[in-house]
Amino acid sequence: MSRKLFVNLPVTDLGRSRRFYEALGFHFDPQFTDDAAACMVISEHNYAMLLTHEKFRLFTPKPIADAKASSQVLVALSCEDRAAVDAMVAKAVAAGGSVPRPAEDHGFMYGHAFEDPDGHIWEPFWMAPEAAAQA
Repeated sequence: MSRKLFVNLPVTDLGRSRRFYEALGFHFDPQFTDDAAACMVISEHNYAMLLTHEKFRLFTPKPIADAKASSQVLVALSCEDRAAVDAMVAKAVAAGGSVPRPAEDHGFMYGHAFEDPDGHIWEPFWMAPEAAAQA
């Protein structure tokens, strides 16, 4: 069975978040997008649900963490090569994101990170195919 992954992220301004991720090249599934939620397609089986705080509160009794002040999750996203990692981070910065730390080069793996406007940290990375096969 092939599973689908839906990462749910609370956002303060849904329109701003959509514009940010569209600038990175992502698109949204209109079937699961409305004024309170936007279904960002990452790949055939992976999605990020951007939810207004009001919508997000329907799914949890816990307070919503301020991602600019604390970290609850880091979302790692594979890329086809090192250049794609750097290109995604550059697009994120151009669209209003920020870079929380320098790139990391381990030879067999290269990664970087960006924060979206709500402070959620995404980590695009590339791993050499032979290293991935050994893992």
